[in-house]
Amino acid sequence: MYNIVIFGPQGSGKGTQGERISKKLGIPDISSGALFRAEVERNTGLGRDIAEFINSGRLVPSDLVHQVMKDRLSEQDTLEGAIFDGYPRTVEQAESLDEILTALDRQITHVICLELSDEEAVRRLSGRRVCSNDKCRLSYHVEFKPPVKDKDHCDRCGSVLIQRQDDVPEAIKLRLEVYHKDTAPLIDFYKQRGIVFKIDGAQTIDKVEKDINFIFKV
Repeated sequence: MYNIVIFGPQGSGKGTQGERISKKLGIPDISSGALFRAEVERNTGLGRDIAEFINSGRLVPSDLVHQVMKDRLSEQDTLEGAIFDGYPRTVEQAESLDEILTALDRQITHVICLELSDEEAVRRLSGRRVCSNDKCRLSYHVEFKPPVKDKDHCDRCGSVLIQRQDDVPEAIKLRLEVYHKDTAPLIDFYKQRGIVFKIDGAQTIDKVEKDINFIFKV
């Protein structure tokens, strides 16, 4: 069983690599961001609380994250393992995840750290665009992955592409400051267990995937 944490600064490719590892290993890729957005779109009380933090570029508080993640890990498709993308983001959350997994007789087996400079993170994220159609939400990039048909519209459904509120440079820089302060210490937290694998996130997507595949011999 694999229970894998992928972390790194915003724009390092956690989501892309999480999806690829998921297909290779046959376990779900659990994105905290996707779980949060689902709650926000459902306009639940929890979703409205989460939206306040996301829109201002701040981390969602650990108690809200714990509630969302505990519910997700109770679902049947996680029984053979899971990939955690964007969670945990603090040592406190890592300890909380340990508690959830221990209760399920599981543990974190690998921690993949994608390394990326702040300058590259800002460049990558400020160019990201997403489909405005909630049922589509396909992601693009003005430089790396532009739409084929029309630069302002989604190839799949034709809806207008938008820049997420947390993808403007000011919000990105704030998120990076929070990352360095709160998330970077996770390396030391997990390094004591001998399960941390550092990878250059500035490489091409395929090269990063190749380096990750080497870890799992797939």
